[in-house]
Amino acid sequence: MARRLASISVDLDSLPHYCRIHGLPESLLDARARGLVYTTAVPRFMELLASVGVPGTFFAIGEDVAADAGAARVLRSSHEAGVEVASHSFSHDYALTRRPLESIREDLRRADEVLEAATGVRPVGFRAPGYTLNAALYAATVERGYRYGSSTFPAAPYYTAKAAVMGALALLGCPSRAVLDSPRVLLAPRTPYRPEPARPYSRGRGAVLELPMTVTPRVRFPFIGTFATTLPMPAVRALYRACLGDSFFNFELHAVDVLGAEDGIPPELVRQQRDLRVPVAHKLERLRTLFGWLKSDYDVVTLRDAASHLAVNGQGSPLS
Repeated sequence: MARRLASISVDLDSLPHYCRIHGLPESLLDARARGLVYTTAVPRFMELLASVGVPGTFFAIGEDVAADAGAARVLRSSHEAGVEVASHSFSHDYALTRRPLESIREDLRRADEVLEAATGVRPVGFRAPGYTLNAALYAATVERGYRYGSSTFPAAPYYTAKAAVMGALALLGCPSRAVLDSPRVLLAPRTPYRPEPARPYSRGRGAVLELPMTVTPRVRFPFIGTFATTLPMPAVRALYRACLGDSFFNFELHAVDVLGAEDGIPPELVRQQRDLRVPVAHKLERLRTLFGWLKSDYDVVTLRDAASHLAVNGQGSPLS
């Protein structure tokens, strides 16, 4: 019987990146708020993972780590505790795919250097800022020698909502710095695949295995932290059950999924980022439950280990 795998990954986007998404000035954030991801969110995730007895993967932004010695220490501690630290780029530029190839290469190189200096291990995985992938960025991940990427997010409801929010912000005169991906992502595979290098949202024979984030069959509703912590539990349970037919479950979260208004986040950002209104205690209890479900139904591993297993067993082959 084929081994059923699940992975839990967390994007460590700091609060300035949310200001950029919502068209808010970063000056809203004091030094304490800027550091909440590493001082508060990461320890909460570490406690959650340990309490359930499952590993995780953290996607860290090189720029954030380079600017904060405390963040580097937290990452090293996480790595030593068994968490995989992967790359979420250096600058987390939402328009990374619009840069020249040489600039993309430099961004990924700088991220690798910072994260290797922090943990002692070079990252083998990559997730694109804003989940946006194209041929140039995929080529850069191949050159860097990554074992896997996890950027594909073929979620139609998410894509539609993002387009609507970006349009509304533009009309209000405070445009988002996020970038809307190519609609081709909506037809990308839901399950692990080898991309076609020139068209990375299509199956092919690319060297870097792609591990898409989990969405439901047919409707392609995303099963990610934002919805898992905010939707009513019957809806979350139904979405989870809809995905149980997949042999790989890639549960993606963000650091803000364990943060809330009570952590002293500026009210201007809380108004825009609605999930920050949910009490932290509720979020933690919900995630503890969901991690438990995954542990019961799957073999929970890091994305690095999932990629290794899938590659060896041919599940990421061009015909899979």
